[in-house]
Amino acid sequence: MSPILNRRGAFTAALTAALLVPALAACGSSEKKDTGAAASPSASAPASAEPKAANLTVLAASSLTDVFKTAGAAYEKAHPGTKVTFSFAGSQELAAQVKQGAPADALVTADTKTMDGLKAETNDPAIIAKNRLVIAAGKGNPFKVDELKDLADTKIKVVLAAPEVPVGRYSKQILDAQKIEVKPVSQEPNVRAVLSKVELGEADAGLVYKTDTIKSGDKVSVVDIPDAENAVASYPAATLKSSKNAEAAAAFVSWLSTPEAQKILQDAGFQKA
Repeated sequence: MSPILNRRGAFTAALTAALLVPALAACGSSEKKDTGAAASPSASAPASAEPKAANLTVLAASSLTDVFKTAGAAYEKAHPGTKVTFSFAGSQELAAQVKQGAPADALVTADTKTMDGLKAETNDPAIIAKNRLVIAAGKGNPFKVDELKDLADTKIKVVLAAPEVPVGRYSKQILDAQKIEVKPVSQEPNVRAVLSKVELGEADAGLVYKTDTIKSGDKVSVVDIPDAENAVASYPAATLKSSKNAEAAAAFVSWLSTPEAQKILQDAGFQKA
């Protein structure tokens, strides 16, 4: 090969190498940038998503019947795809259902004692509302019931909730504290049954929660009980350990303590937790 051709080949090789070096450097720089971004995914990770939509079953005390229908509708509107179905009964009945393994996701009782007895079946509860007792007298209050001691009059047909029912337990508590002996004509399984007896004229008076009388209109006369003679009912809510929708159930129970849910409860006459 001639010296001229040899020099021309060397020149071409040198030129090619010079052109490749910047290109390779650029590729290396780009690869380093991509690697750096991949190493810290949290920088662009989205916030935690809403719990998956679910069909929730909530066991709730009878005294929550009206307000929870409103609360459930509000929750479903704010959480599209989620359906909340309530099963209302006396707290003692609900406790029995839970112990028997009823398929449900959350529980709300009208007292802490019932909830405390279900620690093996529930997660940690939170108080979501409070309530107080009143005397529900017949329409127009024909027997002029003005205070607790009037319920001791044997001429007045008084109906109470059974002592194992939270409102029945509270009733016994306040009557015993005032040393008032009442002989009820019947003992009912829940507070709604007590109120119904008075509304229908089957009883002259009964002890119920204040919130239960709000929708009674003029069917009953409401007699307030002084705070010093009254009892405060606390409503704890908890998810069930057996729930198949644990995340969605926890989200609903947490929502019950939010300003939106608290306003619904307080508008219905419940006191702040």
